[in-house]
Amino acid sequence: MENPKVKMLDKVVVRFSGDSGDGMQLAGNIFTNVSAGLGNSVSTFPDYPAEIRAPQGSLSGVSGFQVSVGSNVHTPGDRCDVLIAMNPAALKQNVKFLKPGGVIIVDIDSFKKEALAKALFTTDDPFKELGITAQVVEVPVTSMTKAALADSGMDNKSVLKCRNIFALGLVCWLFDRPLEAALRMLKNKFAKKPAIYEANAKVIQAGYDYGHNIHASVSTYRIESDEVRPGVYTDLNGNTATAWGLIMASEKSGRPLFLGSYPITPATDILHELAKRKDLGVKACQMEDEIAGVCSAIGASFAGNLAVTSTSGPGLALKGEGIGLAVIAELPLVVIDVQRGGPSTGLPTKTEQTDLMQALYGRNGESPLCVVAPATPTDCFTMAFEAARIAIDHMTPVILLSDAFIGNGSSAWRIPEADEYPEIKPRFVPDELRGQWSPYMRDENTLARYWAVPGTEGLAHRIGGLEKDAQTGAISTDPVNHEKMVLLRREKVARIANDIPALEVAGNPDADTLLIGWGGTFGHLMTATNDLNASGTPLAFAHFRYINPLPANTAEVLRKYRRVIVAELNCGQFADFLQAKFPDVEIHRINKIQGQPFLVSEVINGVKNIINK
Repeated sequence: MENPKVKMLDKVVVRFSGDSGDGMQLAGNIFTNVSAGLGNSVSTFPDYPAEIRAPQGSLSGVSGFQVSVGSNVHTPGDRCDVLIAMNPAALKQNVKFLKPGGVIIVDIDSFKKEALAKALFTTDDPFKELGITAQVVEVPVTSMTKAALADSGMDNKSVLKCRNIFALGLVCWLFDRPLEAALRMLKNKFAKKPAIYEANAKVIQAGYDYGHNIHASVSTYRIESDEVRPGVYTDLNGNTATAWGLIMASEKSGRPLFLGSYPITPATDILHELAKRKDLGVKACQMEDEIAGVCSAIGASFAGNLAVTSTSGPGLALKGEGIGLAVIAELPLVVIDVQRGGPSTGLPTKTEQTDLMQALYGRNGESPLCVVAPATPTDCFTMAFEAARIAIDHMTPVILLSDAFIGNGSSAWRIPEADEYPEIKPRFVPDELRGQWSPYMRDENTLARYWAVPGTEGLAHRIGGLEKDAQTGAISTDPVNHEKMVLLRREKVARIANDIPALEVAGNPDADTLLIGWGGTFGHLMTATNDLNASGTPLAFAHFRYINPLPANTAEVLRKYRRVIVAELNCGQFADFLQAKFPDVEIHRINKIQGQPFLVSEVINGVKNIINK
């Protein structure tokens, strides 16, 4: 038989889907890592239910992992070129994400009458019932996995756990991905279970080999790679990047890293990652609750550590009083909020940007602090480093607003050299001031007080939640002193604007419309901007990673444009923030609050609707 034509693509989108617990996240992550190692840009979207394991075969229990691979990739893609559906429920829940002309690969062994009924199909032909006209490749994944492991001596349950790796092998063949890197990842994952590794190695090879037997019925793809800066590349998710950025900040500041935290979805992986790094001097403490987490970090900060606490929206609410203590005590503290759907327990595994106002104002009293937000999974490394740098340089708490989309998602990352990041120099009390030092003596440029580490001779002092005298550091209830301290703390945070980059504008320099985003929406908004400009709709784009204070040139940038459009995954919190600061600027809104990231098409349509009004 003749081989089908090989399709050359600048990017391709693959969506793995199956039961929660079927290993879709693992298969997707390995495919992503292999592709990043080949020089491709990657962007991922893990999408899974909150339950540990929902009823098998049910619509509510479907887990998905979408990855876009190619050159100049900024998003996981609105629609997929290839959909892998391991059961009827996965097909039903995910066929809406398939592009016209896409390919569906199903484990036909799982499409039995009982499974169809669980997925609420009413006929025995799910493809016809769903109106599917796309090419469907029926692969006996389950039976082929069993055949590959027939002599392994494994029980049936263990054998079935390898089905995801058979599907991975098939997809690696489909997109010309070599198996060596995938095998290395599997060997590392199952280093303590060599029999499990051997089984998965057999199965991934079986899936890869199976591809040759269906080569006449499905096209293969070759994917363009990016022209990349030389170096070692891997894929990196946002939570791991956050942990590693903090480790870099610890190295560059000479301060030991302490994490006081309590497990909460979707931030727990930061705790897990830092708990592994005792070899680098990291102290990670899983505390009994959110309040203990932040209070232990405050104690560590007072003792001279780079102190961090991690959480999500519900936990940030509980930490509020503790964060206020760090504000009035003027101690460096990094607070990581990996945002999820709310309010209350809300949507634990879904993404939103709904904690912005809580981060800015969610404490009693006048309690200003710095707020920053990474733009991509790998930018979490840079912004975690920045949060630590700002906290130490300016003796203030800093809230890092990540979200579930970039926290769990991955993108390609070049492993940096340590000298690519600046030294962080803590503001310890200078020797020449030892004789006249007081706890609230400040640097005249930044207004940051000096960091007097307990145990340092001559620097014994007390700090706490009661207001202090601006000169002596003694407890003070004097009205004039209180106002002075409030304004000093406010001005200290405002002066951070002198220590952060200016706001940059991309897109069409002649456009009269500016699209604005912040945090984890960057990829979708950047792609929408590029697509609109390419199709003849002039658009400029600015993305905020520094929220409070805003970059010093923000007013100048906003006032250049006839209209400003703020796109965010909430009901307009950043738009409200900007409108309050710049009431003369015409601000429009594109909002989505469904627990899902934007689709590029949603942003494009939203911009066009506003421009054409």
